[in-house]
Amino acid sequence: MAYDVYDARMETLVMETITLWDPALAKLPEDDKRWLAQALHAEPKLASKIRYERTHTGFTREITVTTADVERLYQQKLGG
Repeated sequence: MAYDVYDARMETLVMETITLWDPALAKLPEDDKRWLAQALHAEPKLASKIRYERTHTGFTREITVTTADVERLYQQKLGG
């Protein structure tokens, strides 16, 4: 069973994280992908697309990074 909205209760049970990328973001440099993924997983409630998948030991959090996420995070990083 999967859940497609942020859930604070499930966050306490997350044992693994996965980051997927919107195909439009394929050309982003790896360094940028790294910090963007870290930023979204640090504050998962801000991710545009999040999914929790049940595992034997808890949940896997899967975030698909979207163009809107990237634009928002770049603005924050640049102080705007």
